[in-house]
Amino acid sequence: MPWLRESEKNDWSNFAHLTKQDEVKFVIADRADYEFAKAIAARESLPARVNAVLFSPVHGQLDPRQLSEWVIADRLDVRVQLQMHKYIWSPETRGV
Repeated sequence: MPWLRESEKNDWSNFAHLTKQDEVKFVIADRADYEFAKAIAARESLPARVNAVLFSPVHGQLDPRQLSEWVIADRLDVRVQLQMHKYIWSPETRGV
């Protein structure tokens, strides 16, 4: 499962501490990541519990339009967020 690349680093107990002042961001590389993020957002009732749920496509790997189409088709209460620094500076630039 692709999302397992990083998910073992998550401290899932942090969901218990979320408030309306928080934002939760999922970085999404492919459809499997999207389905995983969608399931977690639903399981944890994130749109109702936090200020914003952000779905961010991995730059150069997942077309933002594709991610946006999935979100629209599923009528998710999330925002698609681009990694603006990748568009302003070279994607290889570090520290910005």
